[in-house]
Amino acid sequence: MAIIVNLDVVMARRKISAGDLATKIGITPANLSVLKNQKAKAIRFSTLDELCKALDCQPSDILEYRKEE
Repeated sequence: MAIIVNLDVVMARRKISAGDLATKIGITPANLSVLKNQKAKAIRFSTLDELCKALDCQPSDILEYRKEE
């Protein structure tokens, strides 16, 4: 997939655990894990909004496009 999720990198920079972040944004740790581990097929804008608020970042810090070869 050409969309890369850099959520783990942003979380490490902010020193926040997956459990704490999941609680803060109102999703289950399992759903956060799916997103963090590149297994998600989609993300709701409302979830992306909550992630950006909680991590004080931009969507481009979390999501990256890499051209497939």
